[in-house]
Amino acid sequence: MKKKYTIGWLPGDGVGVEVLEAAKIVLDRLDFNAEYVHGDIGWEFWCKEGDALPQRTMDLLNRVDAAMFGAITSKPAKLAEKELDPSLQGKGMTYRSPIVRMRQSFDLYICLRPTKSYPGNPLNFKENIDLVVFRENTEDLYAGVEFSPVPDELKETLLKLAKPFKAFDGLANNDYAVSCKVNTRKGSERIVRAAFDYARKHGRKKVTVVHKANVVRATDGLFLDCAREVAKDFPEITFDEANVDAIMMWLLKNPFNYDVLVAPNLYGDIVSDLCAQLVGGLGFGCSGNIGLKLGVFEPTHGSAPKYAGQYKVNPIATILSAKQMLEWLGEIDLAKQVEDAVAEVIKEGKVRTYDMGGSNTTLEMGQAIADKLPALATA
Repeated sequence: MKKKYTIGWLPGDGVGVEVLEAAKIVLDRLDFNAEYVHGDIGWEFWCKEGDALPQRTMDLLNRVDAAMFGAITSKPAKLAEKELDPSLQGKGMTYRSPIVRMRQSFDLYICLRPTKSYPGNPLNFKENIDLVVFRENTEDLYAGVEFSPVPDELKETLLKLAKPFKAFDGLANNDYAVSCKVNTRKGSERIVRAAFDYARKHGRKKVTVVHKANVVRATDGLFLDCAREVAKDFPEITFDEANVDAIMMWLLKNPFNYDVLVAPNLYGDIVSDLCAQLVGGLGFGCSGNIGLKLGVFEPTHGSAPKYAGQYKVNPIATILSAKQMLEWLGEIDLAKQVEDAVAEVIKEGKVRTYDMGGSNTTLEMGQAIADKLPALATA
């Protein structure tokens, strides 16, 4: 009997609802036996409850096989507090991005972002681009260790330990802010190893570690040292190093010099957006947040409030994220069917959303891709 999966369904805000609707059209056409369970997440629940990721949704994620996530709206803390229900204001609640919290709470330490230029896409920077970015997903400047205003005890410690910090002596505590970049040996080693394991499994020839260790010596230096050690276990794969600023230039000059890239959290976010633009933009940017027990799959674009309700945004990023989910679940044949259908629709060029120069809707794109899937056998 074919396994039945439980899939968390987290539409979120804005166009997140619409692109997940398009992805569901595709998934429903497949021979994929799944129950989809809705989860509350996003701005609406922050405003009403003071929690953009309610505990009931956390509980849901503890019992699903995987989850699909749309997009969420995030705003700076001061603006977020103003939009809270009046009964909740002044109670010390602080808005935190629910996707960052989800990554950290479930240790979804791999952010896997493949980017491929499908033939026929008018937005391709160049044909035959095929890059994979591994972004560390739980540490670095996204760790959430931030201070504004700066507490007296932290200021005193910084004045003692960091000579350049003396330039800030005399400033009022609310005249500056501090964010701590936290990279651990465990976190660095495991994301680099995941990148090399992927390269070995998929016949990739080269892994490039992205860093800025010449300036950010402590944290990026640790990351780079860990990468060099892990690379020794994979002698058949070429190991490469690149500063984050330089790689942005080199990826534009010759993306074919690169294969798999691995980076700390912030640099991985930046590099993966550039890679997405090489193959058409965020409408093609798929992503998987992957841990040992859970995978949450999402497009890399935001909630795009100005387009909400118009059903005009490109759902291909979300549909390719669903393809990643199928791969992670071991449904390799179904994943290939989805990718082949996406590739055929793009190559055919009859159905295109506004970003591709067309006028088709989000759901029309989803339906066109579903229509390219093999027909299911009926009893």
